[in-house]
Amino acid sequence: MDARSQRKLRFLAAILSTGALGGIIFVVARVGFSPSQLAIGIIYGVLISGAIGTFELLASSGPLRDWLGSLPLTANLAIRSAFYAAVIIPVQYFDLGVLIAGLTPDPNQNVWTPIIFSAVFAIALNLLFAISNIIGPRAFLHLVTGRYHTPVEESRFVLFVDIAGSTALAERLGGLAIHSFLDKTFRSLTGPIIDSRGEVLNYVGDEIIVTWSEASGAIDCRPLRCFLAMRNTLQKLQSRFEKEFGVAPRIRGSLHFGPVIVGEIGDIKRAIVFNGDVMNTAARLEELSRNVDGGFVASRAAIEQFKSPLPAPLHDLGVRDIRGRSDGLAVMGLG
Repeated sequence: MDARSQRKLRFLAAILSTGALGGIIFVVARVGFSPSQLAIGIIYGVLISGAIGTFELLASSGPLRDWLGSLPLTANLAIRSAFYAAVIIPVQYFDLGVLIAGLTPDPNQNVWTPIIFSAVFAIALNLLFAISNIIGPRAFLHLVTGRYHTPVEESRFVLFVDIAGSTALAERLGGLAIHSFLDKTFRSLTGPIIDSRGEVLNYVGDEIIVTWSEASGAIDCRPLRCFLAMRNTLQKLQSRFEKEFGVAPRIRGSLHFGPVIVGEIGDIKRAIVFNGDVMNTAARLEELSRNVDGGFVASRAAIEQFKSPLPAPLHDLGVRDIRGRSDGLAVMGLG
């Protein structure tokens, strides 16, 4: 099973578990602890969350994702909420949970209370998805748990990916079109990032910064595989970009590894930021990638962290002078 399929299964399992938990909470709050009622609550939760989870999986890939992503946030939420209502109301109104449990529905039971509860629960889940998508799933989790409320030092892989020739493209396409071009490019790169368990740290102009913890990034050469998958994805979409914009995006990249300071910063716009020499050096390596064959540069320090065979051959570029560093840095490039 590939990484994308595994990710989808984990997501669906998490949604089903959340739905089952919501059903249990509702039953306990309404009628107290009753085995038969708990079973019914779990069935309702799994039915509703299963339909919603399947919809969200479809919304995260394929044409549906592109269409929903093109809509403003409020319209996106409205469409999702309308689908949730189309699932919740029939399930609750026709007592499907009771029927599946092999029981007889109570004709005098108030069906609107569970419908309202399920709708509120689903809409709250929808809002969590939206907020998580804006902030970033892991950043949202870290902010909620307060993991980086006090700054900590962590060893991290940092991947800088830059759109080649973006300045000339901006002059050619114009301000509005280059924004759409960058937006579509970065959206296209989301799949490889998710599949490789990467975390988008930031978008800076025509650049995207992706990071992995030491333990996660070392597995299966994930940062390097991510960059290669990005290039492969854009190659597959080349004709689509050329048809829409008259040109297809090309990317360069740089990879570095080392200690960074991770912590929350700001007040009315709270964010988790990375600071340290590793970030500066990775940015300087990205500048170096513009002048080497293959358009990719990785520090030897990063490559030596990988625990499995490299997915593509690398050649030694020697020790290069890096702006801002008094000493050079041993680097490697794609063949």
